[in-house]
Amino acid sequence: MQYQDYYSLLGVSKSATADEIKKAYRKLAVKYHPDKNPNNKEAEDKFKQINEAYEVLGDAEKRKKYDNLGANWKQYEQSGYGGNPFGGQGSKNAGGQYYQFQGDPSDFFGSGSSGFSDFFEAFFGGMGNKKSKSRSGFGSSQFESKPSDLTGDVTITLQEAFNGTERIISTGTEKIKLNIKPGAYEGLQLKAKGKGMKNNAGKAGDLYINIHVEPNAAFTRKEHDLYMDLQVDVFTMLLGGKQEVITLGGKINLTLPECNANGKVMRLKGKGMPIYNQPGLFGDLYITLHALIPTKLSAKQKSLLLEAKNAA
Repeated sequence: MQYQDYYSLLGVSKSATADEIKKAYRKLAVKYHPDKNPNNKEAEDKFKQINEAYEVLGDAEKRKKYDNLGANWKQYEQSGYGGNPFGGQGSKNAGGQYYQFQGDPSDFFGSGSSGFSDFFEAFFGGMGNKKSKSRSGFGSSQFESKPSDLTGDVTITLQEAFNGTERIISTGTEKIKLNIKPGAYEGLQLKAKGKGMKNNAGKAGDLYINIHVEPNAAFTRKEHDLYMDLQVDVFTMLLGGKQEVITLGGKINLTLPECNANGKVMRLKGKGMPIYNQPGLFGDLYITLHALIPTKLSAKQKSLLLEAKNAA
């Protein structure tokens, strides 16, 4: 059996915050994920090790146990695993696993329970899908462990959120097509029933996928409404006319009246985001007009402006 320095595996200090640990884990998960390193045994082993490290350091209770016992885990093992090192009786198995990944959504994964170190199995009681042996002295018995859920993150663009999109999700044992409907929003959670980890009786937990929407340089989203800035030349601002606007739904021609004030806000009803799970319903688009002043005037333009100024 070999002791694993989980902090070194993730490349963080023992004083690292939960966010720092999560960030380090995600970076390494992308680098060593099996989909990016096919037929690479070394990368596969590294991937399992960093998942094991995050399984412990990403959980406050497990991290506390690890920090308190550390390399002295053998003494804990020899005591029969059953004692609670922090007082009281009994021990707790790791019944659920949490794998979180952010980056290219096609790299979403779940690693399963195989390949974890003896240290992890002895120290934290396995991954919740192994046969348990009785320590009562009357022989061994089997129990049905609790199926484990998997959780992951998928990031999409605002344009994909507008149109709807799909992703192929790899759980480590199978690939699943994930359909994301129009109007998806930050924090939306999708559930794939029965696509999580199986227990020792073959029953599977569920797969939960959290949707994240990337910020967009042109649009700001507030619930179902969109907000954007539009540069309009000063002459069109004054005289009115047609102005082309590129929206998430395509190009439209906006009709401007005469004498628009700089900073004026125009509302285009029904040109915002689709409302999730309500086909045909949309929010609104709010456009703030900004006068675009020319950097240089022709002689004729200058003359006409002087004439207009004197006539005012």
